[in-house]
Amino acid sequence: MTWPILSIVIFLPLVGVAFILTLRGDDEAIRNNARWAALWTTLLTFFISIFLITGFDRGIPDFQFVENHYWLGGTIRYHLGVDGISLPFVILTTALMPIAILTSFLSVSHRVKEYMIAFLVLETLMIGTFAALDIVLFYVFFEGGLIPMFLIIGIWGGKRRVYASFKFFLYTLLGSVLMLLAILAMYLHAGTTDITVLLTLGFPRGWQPWLFLAFLASFAVKLPMWPVHTWLPDAHVEAPTAGSVILAAILLKMGGYGFIRFSLPMFPAASEMFAPMMFALSVVAIVYTSLVALMQEDIKKLIAYSSVAHMGFVTMGIFTLTREGLQGGIFQMFSHGIVSGALFLCVGVVYDRVHTREIDAYGGLVNRMPLYAAAFMVFTLANVGLPGTSGFVGEFLTLLAVFKVNATVALFATLGVILSAAYALWLYRRVILGKLEKKNLMDILDLTPREMIIFAPLVVLTILFGIWPAPILDTSAASVASLVDRAHAALAAGQKAAFLMGGNP
Repeated sequence: MTWPILSIVIFLPLVGVAFILTLRGDDEAIRNNARWAALWTTLLTFFISIFLITGFDRGIPDFQFVENHYWLGGTIRYHLGVDGISLPFVILTTALMPIAILTSFLSVSHRVKEYMIAFLVLETLMIGTFAALDIVLFYVFFEGGLIPMFLIIGIWGGKRRVYASFKFFLYTLLGSVLMLLAILAMYLHAGTTDITVLLTLGFPRGWQPWLFLAFLASFAVKLPMWPVHTWLPDAHVEAPTAGSVILAAILLKMGGYGFIRFSLPMFPAASEMFAPMMFALSVVAIVYTSLVALMQEDIKKLIAYSSVAHMGFVTMGIFTLTREGLQGGIFQMFSHGIVSGALFLCVGVVYDRVHTREIDAYGGLVNRMPLYAAAFMVFTLANVGLPGTSGFVGEFLTLLAVFKVNATVALFATLGVILSAAYALWLYRRVILGKLEKKNLMDILDLTPREMIIFAPLVVLTILFGIWPAPILDTSAASVASLVDRAHAALAAGQKAAFLMGGNP
């Protein structure tokens, strides 16, 4: 394919931004035109991104659709490409953005023009993060995403939106400063910022722990891992519904993607060294945040803590350094993007009607909202990891991989599966089932046609990927196999060198 499809997919949302900026007329016309312009822009971006799927060769582990042009100085280049690891996240981003925009049609009524611009800019930066093949370009996209999300939470969020937005910004920025220092050190050592070269270079074993920890500081906050996860519940609670969807579905995945793209292949010795620590942090995240979720009275906070627990399975699988673990981690992130985004949409539906997120304010909704109850049930069961839903596949593969490496870690992680069933079914029982006794719920309306259009593809994908996970697993298989083989070869070479040095007088 000769046309620059990745550049088109990345920057097409900015064309929508330019169009929205030119809108003139009365306020109501501008609001409506901005909504439709943003929706059609994101839909067009998604349709073009489908060509990435149809033109992608799953049997090749290398980067495809590569674009490489002069950018800054003689070293830093505008270098793009996707492989089987990054392609699913690009598609997930382009697929969920129209849903996020459509969700905001009625729920956001002030400064709509600026709101839509913020989301379109955010889409460009998120897709660019997954497609960048220059480490400086990656850093620009990775950090740039903070700005529109900071504005989305801070301007269109809840009562404590300013506190939540600053907490989100400062947590993520602080970790990223250390990553920037590590990038400078890597450039000074390698003389290049090209990720494809850095992946094959092999950094000195003495450097690797420090570089690993610097990248960990950024990716752990973004994911987020325990104990640097505390910004997430506040951000979710205060963010508008569409902001929560994108935050949970896409932005969190950048941390896991960073571990797979940088930490494992570039610092394999450090990854092996710190694997026990990563297992311990993952298990604590799974068990502790699941227990915290059981105590929540705010629906959004409960789902936010469940996200931290599910990301624990991701890091646990990634640092097994096995094909099953990595594929399980990738699938878990993809599935969680669909399921958690859908759960936050479920919260948004009832919040728009009742204007509260307190669990005690609900009960018996199935009597008035059967369609909503059915959709909520599908996503709840997927969140639990029920076989037949997409949530099962990723958890099973990561647990299988961890059990081969460390059975004790797998045993404790399995507690998270039980606890997730406890808090998710407890939430469903209190909100959906039982008698309809609250007076303000007596006339509550079921899903509207617009909401059915939003939920239908998410329900289908949740069940489809639970029954037929091959599209994701086959896409990532060759790239994951290549990454694992290179990492193990680097570890074996390092151990051989250390043995020879130790054997010499």
